[in-house]
Amino acid sequence: MSCLRFPQFLSFFAGLAIVSATSSLPAVEIIGHRGASYDAPENTLASVNLAWKRNADAVEIDIYLSKDGKIVAYHDKTTKRIGGRDQAVKDQTFAELQTLDVGAWKNARYKQERIPTLSEILKTIPAGKRLFIEIKCGPEVLPQLKQDLAASGKTAAQTAIIGFDYETMQQAKQLMPELEVIWVFKVKQDKVTGKWAHNAAYYIQKAKAANLDGLDLGYNQFVTKAFVKQANAAGLPVYVWTVNKVADARKLTEMGVTGITTDRPGLLNSALKQEK
Repeated sequence: MSCLRFPQFLSFFAGLAIVSATSSLPAVEIIGHRGASYDAPENTLASVNLAWKRNADAVEIDIYLSKDGKIVAYHDKTTKRIGGRDQAVKDQTFAELQTLDVGAWKNARYKQERIPTLSEILKTIPAGKRLFIEIKCGPEVLPQLKQDLAASGKTAAQTAIIGFDYETMQQAKQLMPELEVIWVFKVKQDKVTGKWAHNAAYYIQKAKAANLDGLDLGYNQFVTKAFVKQANAAGLPVYVWTVNKVADARKLTEMGVTGITTDRPGLLNSALKQEK
């Protein structure tokens, strides 16, 4: 082995330090937000399948109950923004919803993409992956949700229920105790004082009171290593949305979050996996 000169010696150990720092990053679950929605139309089979193709660990979708009792993947209350029809999803039958093109707005190659059912999306989940199902309506969807999940043949570990409505999450856990049920919330901050409306203990205590399994919140300065540690100590994994920058994902991974929801699962997955 030849001897290294002093500058080369320094460069060599600097490189080792970088490798050591990045390889020490803990594993984190990369979750495709409405699929791979940066490139494909959100909440469609095209978007979900693209996320799987890009090796996302999980996919998140939004659901509503149609007028005739079908669970469909859709985010907004109405179909105006994407489908062009200014009418509530809950007031349209599945057949009516199927007449909408929900792909062309994103890219011409997705023209004629239709609103999928939850059952169709459940069929796409690969072995070892899972689906986060965000309830955008209310508890009225829960009986059909339980039925669709049972009919899918997927294991309890392959699906998780998430949502903003605390009471709906509480009822979901009571009806389907075998599933992971995660409370999604948005932290409010006073624009003048900079104070948060609630502290970490408030969210942790509420989740524990409802026997929920995790916390899922938007990415901002409220998310700190101390908050993650406090939640984890209470048995609550922390998930963060919506993170599209590699630097932010690295920062969150170092904090110890369990999962990161992103429009760009391929980008974050490849960047973070290279650093393990």
